[in-house]
Amino acid sequence: MSHTFHIPVLGLAFSVDTPLKVAHYGITSTVSIVDDELLERMRKYHTEKNGLRFEPIHKGEPDSRAQRVTAYLNLLNKLVNEQFEQLKQLPFEQGSDLDRYFDLQPPATNLKQGYDLMRDYPDPVGKKIFQNLLRSYLQKGAIDVNIMSKVDKMNFDADGQYTGDENTDALAALRGFAQSDLNSSIILSAGMNPRLYSYLERFADFYPDENGHLRKKIILKVSDYRSALIQAKFLAKKGLWVSEFRIESGLNCGGHAFATDGLLLGPILDEFKQKRQPMLHELLQMYQAALSDKSIKYVEAPQQRISVQGGIGTALEDSFLLNHYQLDATGWGSPFLLVPEATNVDNETLYQLAEANNDDFYVSAASPLGVLFNNFKNASMEQQRLERIEKGRPGSPCTKKYLCTNTEFTEQPICTASREYQHLKLQQLATENLPVDLYKEQVEAITEKICLCEGLCASAYIKNDMLKPRESKAVAVCPGPNLAYFSGVYSLEEMIKHIYGQLDLLKNTERSNIFINELNLYIEYLRADMASHLKNWNDKKQKYLIKFKDQLQAGINYYKQLMPQISNQSQEYLTKMYKELIVSETHLKALSSALLTV
Repeated sequence: MSHTFHIPVLGLAFSVDTPLKVAHYGITSTVSIVDDELLERMRKYHTEKNGLRFEPIHKGEPDSRAQRVTAYLNLLNKLVNEQFEQLKQLPFEQGSDLDRYFDLQPPATNLKQGYDLMRDYPDPVGKKIFQNLLRSYLQKGAIDVNIMSKVDKMNFDADGQYTGDENTDALAALRGFAQSDLNSSIILSAGMNPRLYSYLERFADFYPDENGHLRKKIILKVSDYRSALIQAKFLAKKGLWVSEFRIESGLNCGGHAFATDGLLLGPILDEFKQKRQPMLHELLQMYQAALSDKSIKYVEAPQQRISVQGGIGTALEDSFLLNHYQLDATGWGSPFLLVPEATNVDNETLYQLAEANNDDFYVSAASPLGVLFNNFKNASMEQQRLERIEKGRPGSPCTKKYLCTNTEFTEQPICTASREYQHLKLQQLATENLPVDLYKEQVEAITEKICLCEGLCASAYIKNDMLKPRESKAVAVCPGPNLAYFSGVYSLEEMIKHIYGQLDLLKNTERSNIFINELNLYIEYLRADMASHLKNWNDKKQKYLIKFKDQLQAGINYYKQLMPQISNQSQEYLTKMYKELIVSETHLKALSSALLTV
């Protein structure tokens, strides 16, 4: 692919049809396949919009979840292919989609430079040959899909009987992708699910064909080298190849935040850089042996890419990461929430995000999964939550049940954001005769949970005029904190030219370097973690926090050594970065002193 960036998954619905908006321009994006109800409604919308006949797949039909995933992905594939073929037939003239395809290309690529030469070519006959040559190099972006590995609810029939491991949510969604027409990748995130990973073995498209080609590839979203290697080895021993490690900042990202134990992005990327070839060699040996055991012909070593995402804000940061750490691509997610052409954000939320400042973005405990969740204070879902508490009816109606994991009060799991759970939990709390302050703290912890199943879909329904009668208009949105620096609504051209350094959307914006921003997020995380455990402090927790602090200090030391190698920034920029690094180190040392005196 000529583009050096991709658009990661954005919530459930914000990027659910992004491929239809960017793939024909050669840009790869990612679709969440967690919510089959959302996919079915979007399939109906796009089928009818394109004048096609829609045949519904009803919830009660056999294997309906997998079938819905397959049907939606096949529709995306069909429509993107049609768009791409139409684009290739267009004339080379200003304002056409073909012209736009080349205009969006990275400026230093052969393709873009060849296009610029063609435009000024004097000989009409030669120019036509030149144009046909350029057409032959066009590539569409991939339609990748994402599954949160541990969002894997068990399902039961009408009689309460378990429908089996193959029908859990994650496995059914995987089956839907595996049976689709797509030639793309599945991104597995949120940690390892052995049952899901083993299920990959069932599908031929994940193995090389007679030419060594993988019709469907595996990408692991990871936050550190160790976990990446463990997961990749588990798969390689089954003859399954990890085609890309997608490294994401633990805290400087959108969606759920999976904090490392104090490991920072720079040192993590450096470890991947240093160990990339030894890891590749180790995995290849396991992979070849497994393919041999399965009597699958081995042709040649498959490619293995490494990319990074989370908190990248400028073209100079982007190019430094690519070049210094020898990466294959970067991911730009949250900024695309401000690009209406590319994502599904309703107007109210769009302008709230565009006008937001740093204080409006925060890490919360709002997710029913019990994992930290990047939240937005002004989102209408947060306002709805507070209104329901005020009315004495906290919690949400639970209709989709994708995040049902709690069996504290019920035989079958229910969701901690549900009205049922919060009612039962608050009743239990009322019997415990807690001190007032502690009681209020516990009430807030219980009622902080929000319905992500509905909230992360609402924006797409509002934007595309798909809301059903009496359906909630409350929007949940989960941008990374880096979005605070982007203050506007942008065209696709503006965002891409910003990524490639042809335009600066952050001009005159006060913003720290990506590494400093992440470091400060981790220091604040450490401070909050210490505060939350003051009432039940113990040696084990203290040892963990000291290790966490030591990892952060090691990261600071690494950045001090790295700074002279950041050659694409001005001396003024580096001086500011160094001063901010020392300030962060001072804050960390203050926490270190507090740790040792608790």
